[in-house]
Parts: sequence; structure tokens; C-alpha cells
Amino acid sequence: MRITISGLPGSGTTTVAKLLSEELSAELISAGELFRQIAKEKKLPLEHFNKLAETDDDFDRQIDERQGEEAMKRENVIVEGRLSGFFVPDADLKIWLKAPVEVRAKRIAHREAIAYEEALSAMNNRERSENKRYEQYYGIDLNDLSIYDLVIDSSRWSEMDIVEMIKVAVESEATRK
Repeated sequence: MRITISGLPGSGTTTVAKLLSEELSAELISAGELFRQIAKEKKLPLEHFNKLAETDDDFDRQIDERQGEEAMKRENVIVEGRLSGFFVPDADLKIWLKAPVEVRAKRIAHREAIAYEEALSAMNNRERSENKRYEQYYGIDLNDLSIYDLVIDSSRWSEMDIVEMIKVAVESEATRK
């Protein structure tokens, strides 16, 4: 089964995708990890790397296209990334995780060991940058959640509760086929 998990920064997509990957013994492909890995290899802060990506669409396009190609080579995979639902069009189950801005900024501040205000500012800048690029490159509006089979507010439940919800959807999808 091919599953995509998408959401804005701090919504919990990476955590849920890793846990679900373990629960389902499925391979995990993470677009965010690819992006962060490339920024780290280039010894650039993520925010600066995002600015470079705004002027050179090769960064985004390579990651976006690669995740779709890699997903289609596998039968049992979870693809985690902001645009995964769009770049794995034949996914069996597409999930969007959401959470309020304040919750997401608090999570990022904790994860990055930075002040809340710094996390909020960086997150807002990153989202503006990404939204601009996604609209420009692909005509994608991240506010349109109509392609997703399941939208979950990650501020309401624990990571494991969310994994359990997704497992119910996976079981339901498996019995339909």
C-alpha cells in the first residue's frame, strides 16, 4: 500500500510517518529529510536554503519528482512531505495533518531548541516562501485539501492515537481492494 502524509511545518508529519512506518513495516520516504539533508550538505541554514530554492526551482523539482518516482517503485511505502499527496497521485491513502499555528511554532521551537518567537517567524517565512513556489511551479494551493482522504488535527490527539486512526483507514482500504 502507498500512503502519503502531508502537512505544514510542525504538524507532526515526520513523527507520525516514522511511527506508522514501523507499525506497518513500510519503507519511509521523507521529502523534508531530503531537503534538510541537501541544506546541511551545502552547509546552509534551512531558511537561507529556502531563499535559494525560491530563485532556483531545481532544488524543489528534484525532491518533488524523486519522491513520486521512488514511491511508485515500491508496493509498501509511506511518503512524507508537503506535496506528497500531489506527487504520488496513485497513492492508496492520502493524509493531511493540521494543527494551529501556535501549536506548530511551539513544537518547532522545542525541536530546534530556539525561542518561540524565532520559531514562529522562521515558520511563517518558510510557509510564505514554499506557498509562493508551489503556486508558481505547479499551480498548487496548499489550502485546498480536497485531494486528501483523511484530514487529522494533530493538536487533538497523541502521535500514537493518530497512527491508530490511520491504521483503521489502512485496514478499511485493504478490505475494499
